[in-house]
Amino acid sequence: MAFHVSKRKLKPKEEEEAGELNIVPYLDILMNLIIFMLLSMTGLATFGILNVSAPAYGGGVGGGDPTEKPPLLLTVAIAKNGFYIAATGGVLPGIESQGSASEGAPPTIAKKGDGSYDYAALNAKMKEIKASFPDESKVIIAAEADTQYEVLVSTMDGTRETADRKLLFPDVTLASF
Repeated sequence: MAFHVSKRKLKPKEEEEAGELNIVPYLDILMNLIIFMLLSMTGLATFGILNVSAPAYGGGVGGGDPTEKPPLLLTVAIAKNGFYIAATGGVLPGIESQGSASEGAPPTIAKKGDGSYDYAALNAKMKEIKASFPDESKVIIAAEADTQYEVLVSTMDGTRETADRKLLFPDVTLASF
């Protein structure tokens, strides 16, 4: 009688003993990291928040009260030679005689002698405008494409509040020209 060896028994049993990969500990670590990052980001985001809104397009509904004042639409443009301050719906002293930035007219508030922007003069001009229009809270800040970030933020600070923390124009809309 001949002895026959089965090929099935000689095959290694890798397929049967392989088992599944346990990824539960990995997922636990991953979830802890995600929660930690989310909590740390929300805590850091509250320190540097500036209220800025996008420009609104489209006209409003007509037929309002004829005695109602039109909006001021105060605009502060940051140019290479200083600040241009303009408004529609209200007359600001000295703005019409200055012209506009596109005409090559001198700015409303020129740069200082050392070449830096005059934020104190800007803040003083904003105080004058706020005294004339106490209910207005919106300002549009327009900047050239190559304006430095620090200049933009300092301009926003100069238009937002006085040195003694009284609000001037806290609702900022950013634009470019």
